[in-house]
Parts: sequence; structure tokens; C-alpha cells
Amino acid sequence: MTNQTKKAAFYTLGCKLNFAETSTISRFFKSRGINIVRFNEIADFYLINTCTVTSNADKKSRNAISRAIKLNPDAIIIVTGCYAQLKPEKINEITGVDYVFGANNKYEIEKIIDSVEKKQYPDLLRTDHKEMKTFFPALSKGDRTRAFLKVQDGCNNFCAYCTIPYARGRSRNQSIKDTVAQAKSVANEGIKEIIISGVNIGDFGKSTNENFFELINELVKIDGIERFRIGSIEPDLLSNEIIEFIAAEKKIMPHFHIPLQSGCDEMLKLIKRNYDTALFRSKITKIKSLIPHAFIGIDLIVGVNGETEDYFNQTVEFVKSLDISFIHHFQYSERENTRAINFKPKPAPQQKQERAKIISEISDLKHKEFLSSQIGKDFNVLFESTKKNNKMFGFTENYIKAEIDYNKSLINTIRKVKTTGFSDKDTVTVELV
Repeated sequence: MTNQTKKAAFYTLGCKLNFAETSTISRFFKSRGINIVRFNEIADFYLINTCTVTSNADKKSRNAISRAIKLNPDAIIIVTGCYAQLKPEKINEITGVDYVFGANNKYEIEKIIDSVEKKQYPDLLRTDHKEMKTFFPALSKGDRTRAFLKVQDGCNNFCAYCTIPYARGRSRNQSIKDTVAQAKSVANEGIKEIIISGVNIGDFGKSTNENFFELINELVKIDGIERFRIGSIEPDLLSNEIIEFIAAEKKIMPHFHIPLQSGCDEMLKLIKRNYDTALFRSKITKIKSLIPHAFIGIDLIVGVNGETEDYFNQTVEFVKSLDISFIHHFQYSERENTRAINFKPKPAPQQKQERAKIISEISDLKHKEFLSSQIGKDFNVLFESTKKNNKMFGFTENYIKAEIDYNKSLINTIRKVKTTGFSDKDTVTVELV
């Protein structure tokens, strides 16, 4: 069978970084003349890029592997990602897996495409987290409208609840020069927006004696890219210098995603975060003073071991007091080899669910208030190609999902609009101005 008749399918779990890396790996297969098909189709190769941020992510990873094996028991099954890095022995227990690549070994998949064969036992290629020094550049170019550009990998923080430093190693990046070259390749394809992505992007420059502020200063000089969005950035790394630059620079969107994790200082100290609530509040205040219409999303973990009822109530009162737009929250899941696994008390599953519900209700209210405050205002929307019920969609500068009657000529264009009302609780209707 020639490569031209072979097919490959991909399944990605977890963060945007994983999606960018899967997109890059898929291009390895395309360069060999292999056709890319959907994951529910019969293929000769199945690649599953896994996640292990929670026990549920572990389960989803195993289920995806099993689905691929059932679809075609004769296919080459390749498993990579954070679950493959941290729990390869669990993957080895699944009969039918051929190759397991650790999180930092994804770039080596390209080398085995032409020589792969079914294995009785999986081949394992995995680098210890202490030895992860290679940076794997990655770029996702999904809908020809926006691209996710990986600028950084790994983390040095070792927060008490988190396995990322063990799964992805220490913070590292390629140079600003190489990153800008990648971004220019995106511009050459007519893509209008880049989302700057990484595990801890504010830490950019650790391995090249550069910094994140220098990076964004160079990125905005690229012709052709009209919008940059900054992915999640830690509050202690979101300097006033960066905030002021975003406020003054039209190419960087007024859209922030800032991890909080807890609104209780005692809890923040326990889980080894590098800031307190006073610093966090100062960042929100600074952003809103310079960019009143900015979208600010935050991250929260509920039910972490050690979180008492009083600590949680402090978090509730703190987030209620913040001028934010959205809360991305999830329930804590114990991870092996982390300090938090031994913290007491350990909230019961029902307590975690109740706390998650409270935070979800606060988030819904905050999001509704933010969207309502933006109705009747002018924005610029980058329209996407998706069509549903004769409607098309896009996002404003400050990350409001906008809906308008479908018009093919609007695809991948940035047009001035006025927000007119609500289509649903998360989407506003707009008209061209």
C-alpha cells in the first residue's frame, strides 16, 4: 500500500497547546502523502494526543484509545501527550497500542511514519521531565481565520495540585526570531488572528534570555496579522508594562485570561501560588482603569484538598467583588506525586459539586452583566466560515461571540458592527455599520 492510499485520524484531549501540537503532527503525515480523515472513520493510523489534568481526562484518553482500536484493530495506534508521559504503564495495559511517545517526544513521531509496524508490545519513547530541554514548535491553523501559535512549553512553578512540570518539564521556548518567523508564515496564508499559546506564556524567555514583553513588541510589527490574543497568563507575570502596552496597541485584543485558582490567601499559600489576592485585585483594577471594555476571564479550582468551608466562602466573596467577565472552573482531582494529595480536609465529591455550582452561578451572572454592558456599542468582528441555521459567527475585539445573517463575502474579514441584542445567553446579535 502506498502512502497516497493510506489514511490517518487524530484525536486530541486537553488544552489548546495539545491541539496546536496535533495540528503540527498531522502535517507530518500530510507531507508523506497520507490522507487525513475524521476520527470515526476507518484509518491506517490513529494518533491520540492525551491529557491527564484530571482523572476524568485520564478516562477520556483511555476511551479514545479503545475506540481507535475497535474502529480498526489492524491500524497503527500511536499515543502521545501528558497521559502518555505520566502513566505509560496504564497505556501498556491496553492491547493494540503500538507506539507511546512522551509529551516531549512528539517531534520524533515524524521519524517513524514510514517504518511503523504492528507491535506485540508498545514501543515506548519517553524523556524524564528533568531532561526535557527540547522545544517542539507547534501551530494550529484550523479554520483559516485564526491560528494558535505555541510560544512556550513547560512550567517551573510546581504548584501543589499540578502535574504539568512532570508532564511537560521546565519552562522553555524558542527564540523571538524563530517565533516571529513562524508567525510570518501564518500571515502568508491570509490568517488574520493569532492566539499566543503556551503552558506559562508569561515565563517566555527563560531559555533564551528574552522576555514576553519583548516578544509581543516584535509580533505586532508583522504585516498581515491584524489581531493577537494572549492566552492564559499568570497574575504575577502580567506586569503593568504589559497591561499598558496592550491598552495602547491596537493589534493586541483587550482580552485577558488570568488564573486565580483560589480567592483565599491562606489557600493560595498552601497550594504554592506566587501571588496573593491583593496583587490579583490590583491587576484587574489596572486593566479596567485603562481598558474598561476588556474581557477578563479567570480560572478557579474548587474542592482542592485543604479547602475548608471558610476558605471557599472567602473565595466566593472575593470573586463576587471582582470586575470580571467569566470564570472557568473545575473540580479538583487528586494527582499522584503532588503535595496536595496529602492535604486535609479532603472535600467530599458532593461538596465539590455544590461548590462548583455556586461558582458556575456567579460566572453566569458576571458574564450576563458584562455582555449586557456591551449592547448598543460598536466593535470590529472577525467573521468565521461556520454556518448554522443560516447564521454566521465571529468575535469582537473583547471576545464577545457575535451572530449575523450568513454572508459568504464576510468570511475571514474584519467588519465594523453594532451589537443589537442577544441570540442566546453567550451570543449577541450584530448589524454591519
